[in-house]
Amino acid sequence: MARKSGKILNVASTAAFQPGPFMAVYFATKAYVLSLSEALSEETRHTGVTVSALCPGPTKTSFQNRAGADKTEIFKNNGVMNARSVAEIAYAGLMKNKRIIIPSWRHKIIIQLLRVCPRALTTKIMRNILL
Repeated sequence: MARKSGKILNVASTAAFQPGPFMAVYFATKAYVLSLSEALSEETRHTGVTVSALCPGPTKTSFQNRAGADKTEIFKNNGVMNARSVAEIAYAGLMKNKRIIIPSWRHKIIIQLLRVCPRALTTKIMRNILL
């Protein structure tokens, strides 16, 4: 802030927008990262420093294997992006000073639908996807 310029990119997830049975801590920490990023973005609004939160959906990395999630419905879906594409979209969004960067149009739609979906139903759907 002393230089009156800079960019911060925090990595959240589409998980930040919904509860995640069986991965509750992961989903909750991603919600924290999103909330923190949005608050910091507002705090630094007139300082020349921008804060962005990257919220990718499932991304092909070694993470899902280590987490034991590679056989869940969420990673069987063909909407899984590769890490390079996510990184390129993240960088472009960061350079445009976007507050929230969601790399996939499909996930942008899903997140908007979550806003009107009852939380109990969302939780049940996520339970089936994460099993």
